[in-house]
Amino acid sequence: MAIWNKKIIDTDPELFGLDLSDLSIKVVQLKKKGKYSEIVGMAQANIPQGTIVDSVIIKPEVVVEGIHKAVKAANIAIKDVYCSLPESKAFLRIISIPQMTQGEAAEAIKWEMEANIPMAIDQVYYDWQILPEELHKTPEKMSILVVAIARTVVDQLMSVIEDAGLEVRGFEVESMAQSRSLLASGSSKTTMIVDIGDRRTSFLIVVGDVPVFTSSIPLSAETMTDVISKGLGVSYAEAEKVKFEHGIGSVLKNDHIFQAVKPVIQSFVQEINKSINFYLTGLKYSDSVDTIILCGGGARMKGLIPYLSRSLNRKIELGDPWANTTFKSLPPVDREISAQYVTAIGLASQTHE
Repeated sequence: MAIWNKKIIDTDPELFGLDLSDLSIKVVQLKKKGKYSEIVGMAQANIPQGTIVDSVIIKPEVVVEGIHKAVKAANIAIKDVYCSLPESKAFLRIISIPQMTQGEAAEAIKWEMEANIPMAIDQVYYDWQILPEELHKTPEKMSILVVAIARTVVDQLMSVIEDAGLEVRGFEVESMAQSRSLLASGSSKTTMIVDIGDRRTSFLIVVGDVPVFTSSIPLSAETMTDVISKGLGVSYAEAEKVKFEHGIGSVLKNDHIFQAVKPVIQSFVQEINKSINFYLTGLKYSDSVDTIILCGGGARMKGLIPYLSRSLNRKIELGDPWANTTFKSLPPVDREISAQYVTAIGLASQTHE
């Protein structure tokens, strides 16, 4: 499911995935050889603070330069790209309409959209899909997954990518790309994906392969660095180094690092619990949340997964972005590194299916 796909008349071109966040640009190109995949290119370019703020591009020329750097570092020679859309700017809703044909549903959904998103229908791009029968709340009605995003957001991204000399072939909301990357196809489990990114953490709950709930909070990898910097009285750069080397510190010794990050990781525990409780008591598309998966740059902090697992009394694991990708041998990029590329891998995976 994508917000917008450009029709391609000729045979399917080679495409690569492009994921833009507030502090980095990630690119991935995969190539299919028989039943196996191989990584053509995979790289990241960091961009200065203030270049993209809350998913709004403030300095397009810096983003263009960052895209060039990432593409060059990955040795990607093609121009066709599939790009992520920021979760924080998207509206994901599940709406119910009476049973009807797909053609009739298209018109009914327009009316329902007006009541379910805080923007006029002519100000957004949107896409939708009818959910499997087991997710319909009653036999008389069918559930529809609808995703919408402001036209201004998409048009700005389109402009910047074209300025970088690339051809946009489609867009997809981050949560859709992440679920394709992390969740093995055919699963019937209910999974919560916690993406600890540069500036925010996103929560996604997926039943099988259908996203049914998304939300985000301002706690992030950057928040962790900031509290370490203030708690230890060191520069931001030094705090980044401490975070990389020591993670959340020693829980048993209650050292200075753990004391600094403790309020933040306790907030993570509360927010995860709050989202799970809301889903189980309000949405009820399944009876339980079976698995919690962490991804994003912040997921790699030493000690974070064991702490969250103990505090939530749930099994938590670092996501495997290669869950639906088959290599001849082990993935050439380890899980800790590739966990930062979940969205870009998901985008690239769709393009060569």
